[in-house]
Amino acid sequence: MPSVTLSSKYQISIPKEVRETLDLKPGQRLAFLCVGKSVKLVPQPRIEDLLGIGKGANPDGYRDRGGHREGSDAKPKPRAAAPATPAKSRRAP
Repeated sequence: MPSVTLSSKYQISIPKEVRETLDLKPGQRLAFLCVGKSVKLVPQPRIEDLLGIGKGANPDGYRDRGGHREGSDAKPKPRAAAPATPAKSRRAP
């Protein structure tokens, strides 16, 4: 398992072995995930890489915007209209 040293500018270099294994490219974005007292460094997929990822997926049983609890068949309540602000009354002198 390769190891690296954190520089005084808090930078690291990803070892060649890791770059090749993960097929990392210059300019590629990576995400740091804190897991307990450890850090996971994972490549962020580009939007183009995600196109079609759900093709053929069965959407049954997924929660939609209507229900906020699993298994809830509740539909969202319509929003009440904002109360009109009463006109200021004028006192006669």
